[in-house]
Amino acid sequence: MNHLYLTEEHDMFRKSLRKFLDKEAYPYYEQWEEDRMIPRSFWEKLGEQGFLCPDLDEKYGGAGVDWGFSVVINEELERVGTGLVGVGLHSDIVVPYISAYGTEKQKQRWLPKCATGEIITAIAMTEPGTGSDLANIKATAILEDDHYLVNGQKTFITNGIQSDLIVVACKTDPHAEPKHKGVSLLVIERDTPGFSRGRKLNKVGLHCQDTAELIFEDCRVPKENLLGEEGKGFSYLMEKLQQERLVVAIAAQVAAEDMFEMTLEYVKTREAFGKQIGKFQNTQFKIAEMATEIEMGRTFLDQLVASHISGEDIVTKVSMAKWKLTEMARELATQCMQLHGGYGYMEEYKIARRYRDIPVASIYAGTNEIMKTIIAKNLGL
Repeated sequence: MNHLYLTEEHDMFRKSLRKFLDKEAYPYYEQWEEDRMIPRSFWEKLGEQGFLCPDLDEKYGGAGVDWGFSVVINEELERVGTGLVGVGLHSDIVVPYISAYGTEKQKQRWLPKCATGEIITAIAMTEPGTGSDLANIKATAILEDDHYLVNGQKTFITNGIQSDLIVVACKTDPHAEPKHKGVSLLVIERDTPGFSRGRKLNKVGLHCQDTAELIFEDCRVPKENLLGEEGKGFSYLMEKLQQERLVVAIAAQVAAEDMFEMTLEYVKTREAFGKQIGKFQNTQFKIAEMATEIEMGRTFLDQLVASHISGEDIVTKVSMAKWKLTEMARELATQCMQLHGGYGYMEEYKIARRYRDIPVASIYAGTNEIMKTIIAKNLGL
């Protein structure tokens, strides 16, 4: 891979990470899928090796490096399996909220353990009746003396079972107009009274990634756990969604590349009617189409990552990438499974796992329909 933003140092880092994953992840991933959980010990090993929150400031336990190192980590974890998506969510989605909007006291308290893997984080936005429409969330947090009293439910929460620290979007002013002005972010800790976890959700794919319901019943959260300012939560979420959606686009691109590589190898070795199936024109055309889609996706994505690292506002293009690359990966999954024939439907073939893991990427971090709405709005429509 010859990315625009990567240096020799990034390449050395990738080799080190691959060596680590060859030892600590690849041999165990299928077992994690069966167990429906990634062990906390893996998180701690990631932390020990500096593979969590690498761009975090050194005084909080990070390495203080550029975001290109996080891109390398997300790419290599995705090559192992999409079920490791919770690691990227922790390092590149949740922790940045704390580092950007937290007080110095909050940062000192939580961030060092986030970097070591002692603390696993989650973010809770989606509710049973509210998905992409964040302004209409129903969970409330009413200030009473020195505590917020939180009531409501969240669902589809990545890292929901294992998380120790959860950034929760809630209404501190349920009657605010416009509605988004009443949204605030609270950091809720594992053993907070009134906080419990509901079901560990049984998903079509991402089996080893723990996804759960969260329940808040008169949950007493110290007012010191407010993240940033009251009423600013919606704007904070909007500010950070560019990186979240970019992380999803990166995962989709790598999944597509991985599926293509395994399929290309398969059609070169599998025979039917006396010759390799890669020699049939239909197969050649499909492979040529997929190779072109992937090459175009990689070129666009690398430009966006480079722009993001340099601090540019690329919300519209990131929305394009999130939509287009997740759709591409989903289409490729179907085509690659078809080229594998009956074997593609067998669990022992990785393409089967890819096929069930990839569809949700077009739903989370804002559905692809929302991405198109953002693009249209930003084009003046």
